[in-house]
Amino acid sequence: MVTLGETSLPRIGLGTNRLANTPENVAFIQQAVAAGIRLIDTAHVYASGESEETIGAALSQVPEGCVVATKGGYGTGNGRPEVLSAQIEESLRRLQTDSIGLYYLHKVDPETPLEDSLSVIKEYKDRGSIQHVGVSNVSVEQVEQAQQVVPVDAVQNHYNLAERTHEDVVDYCADNGIVFVPYFPLRADGGSAVAEIAGRHGATPAQITLAWLLRRSPAMFPIPGTLSLEHLRENLAAGEIELTDDEFEALR
Repeated sequence: MVTLGETSLPRIGLGTNRLANTPENVAFIQQAVAAGIRLIDTAHVYASGESEETIGAALSQVPEGCVVATKGGYGTGNGRPEVLSAQIEESLRRLQTDSIGLYYLHKVDPETPLEDSLSVIKEYKDRGSIQHVGVSNVSVEQVEQAQQVVPVDAVQNHYNLAERTHEDVVDYCADNGIVFVPYFPLRADGGSAVAEIAGRHGATPAQITLAWLLRRSPAMFPIPGTLSLEHLRENLAAGEIELTDDEFEALR
């Protein structure tokens, strides 16, 4: 389990960047929650807004202990307070909710001071329209800067077996009680070493990759994306795999 604020969550969530608004996908989100998913990750820009709309249609009343996370402010100029405020309002409408469980600044806007963007998010948090705040695509220094404006509960950066640029951010999050959410957690296949370890455990390479991420840091909270209930269940089952020290180091 990992703790987001005061909420304890199973350590594998669901990414939804390809989630189109169809009846089948509405049903899939409901099935994902029934299968044990407790964090669903989306963004204002995912599927041109259809990802948020699908989640809103499926979970107009978010079940107790389940968190929907979304993001806004991606792209130059989109971190401006008036733009970000409009995106938050649109996300609230699409998600059919009065309060977003976790809201990230999707990317630091090079044209807008980080403090200005986060001040808008803090206003929504103060009024109860956002419960927890995150930042995405950031350095340790930017996380520390953000913390001066509003408490940061989660960081979402690109991280997987092949992409290790943010090792320092992973460790900073673990040391400071911040959840680290790696996006594209399965982008790297891990090669023959992963395949060999997978065979040893009777698991898939994807499951071994997720098991490695979970072992890498207690703050780690992967959100592999899928539209398949079978794959989703396989991803959740990765949380039961315990790698040996030698297996962990072989992949590290």
